[in-house]
Amino acid sequence: MPDRPGALHRAAEIIKRYEGNINRIQYDRRIDRHTVFFEVTAGSRAYEKISEELEKIGYLQTSLKPVAFLKFHVYLPNCPGALFDFLNSITSSGANITFLDFDDRGQHPERLVVGLNIENTSVIDNLLNRLKSGYRLEILEYDTTGEALDDTVFYLRLAQKLRVFIGNAGEAFLMRFLYDINHIAQELSNLQKDPIEVFENILKVGECLNRTSGENFYADVQRVKIKDDLELFCFQPPCGGNIYFFDTPSERVMIDTGYGIYYLDVVNMLQHYGLGDFSRLKRIYITHADADHCGAAGCFSVLSYLNRETLLVMQETSRAYGSSNQECILEEVYTKIINLFSRFTPPSNIALFPEILQSGEIIKKRGSFPVIFQFKIGNLNFEALEGLGGHMYGEIFYLCPEEGLLFPGDAIINFKSLSPDRTEYNVLADYLMMSVNVDSELAKEERNALMSLIFEIDEKLARRNKKCLICCGHGSISVLEGGKLVAYSSSERYVAKQSGISVCREDLDKNN
Repeated sequence: MPDRPGALHRAAEIIKRYEGNINRIQYDRRIDRHTVFFEVTAGSRAYEKISEELEKIGYLQTSLKPVAFLKFHVYLPNCPGALFDFLNSITSSGANITFLDFDDRGQHPERLVVGLNIENTSVIDNLLNRLKSGYRLEILEYDTTGEALDDTVFYLRLAQKLRVFIGNAGEAFLMRFLYDINHIAQELSNLQKDPIEVFENILKVGECLNRTSGENFYADVQRVKIKDDLELFCFQPPCGGNIYFFDTPSERVMIDTGYGIYYLDVVNMLQHYGLGDFSRLKRIYITHADADHCGAAGCFSVLSYLNRETLLVMQETSRAYGSSNQECILEEVYTKIINLFSRFTPPSNIALFPEILQSGEIIKKRGSFPVIFQFKIGNLNFEALEGLGGHMYGEIFYLCPEEGLLFPGDAIINFKSLSPDRTEYNVLADYLMMSVNVDSELAKEERNALMSLIFEIDEKLARRNKKCLICCGHGSISVLEGGKLVAYSSSERYVAKQSGISVCREDLDKNN
């Protein structure tokens, strides 16, 4: 919209004329003086007329074409009309002037500094050639990334930065995504958050994931001998949840997969540790539906085990689904953002746990948690425990009572074992959703119940001089010492660029 009195009223009048109902409006001149977000409910014919009228007066934004920024010095003759003639060339090119700087009593009385925003980048060469034929020019800056654009086109700048993270998605998708991001900024602004900081933190999520994939990927690795012929690997990627990998004589099994964006990096890492033969990988067990725990499951051809509720959360594309916080827009939009930035590839080859609780049956209980499924990894007996839903609806914990192995997902995290960069990344989700738990009170109750279960297991294992190994959703495999989580063993650092192993997707497809 033009930045002048009555502009907003003019749009509202058009919507009212065709009996459209405004459900949401967001405008903040501090962010972008020309962009207003409307959410309107109307009949299909009325919707067409509203769109047509808004487009006719130049209000309706239908695309977010990349805008280039050009900055240069031009040396004008000191005579009447020189600036006017120069500006004719600029106007005819369709470029928008962002600033001009000239003072004939300054250090450079003949020099004009010019900044331009140019939507149609194909005209730049013609414009420069035309200017060079008549003036002496010095190009200072040319940018197509959006970094150098000023805040009068804030959402265009944001869109250009988002393009890096969304791949080949079209303009319609980008427009919708920008609308969703604006919605989360509106919600957080109402909670006294600075909207510019909100946008910056959203971009940081994408930047962190992109920066730490490929040759910059790394992981902290713990290796634990459970038995002579059975080893458990804990891989901590740069961002997101842990990946657990069992290596047994008869099979290999994963618990959680990490982000989809790390899939090839994880495959290279598994190759480095001699675990790259995927014909021996038999199953994946999922703790919950967050992208950092199941976002690469669909990249593997093996069965992924999960419960019906976890599948529903994935299908609803809102991590708050099924919780007391189900209508929270922050949870819904964050899910869309993280799924997109992390290249969420949910499991496609699925085995659902039997829904025995639907009929009132329970195998047994472990403390506060019903056992809904039993299975083996190698010769270890495991139980799938149904969580209370504090962190997320449908979450499952995995327990091997005999050896004292507990996988509590994000219900228990050893925060002290997290590196500063991982802590900084995890704080972004907390900021954008206000809490990573869909029900904070239930999450406390759930954690206390798990701690009680761990104390109980520790008492039984004490006669064998063993302790329950807590395989946290983030951070180190830990044990309880004096009621506090302590890393069970030291970690080694895997660095992709030093591993000397690289596997491409074509090779993996042949393997599978």
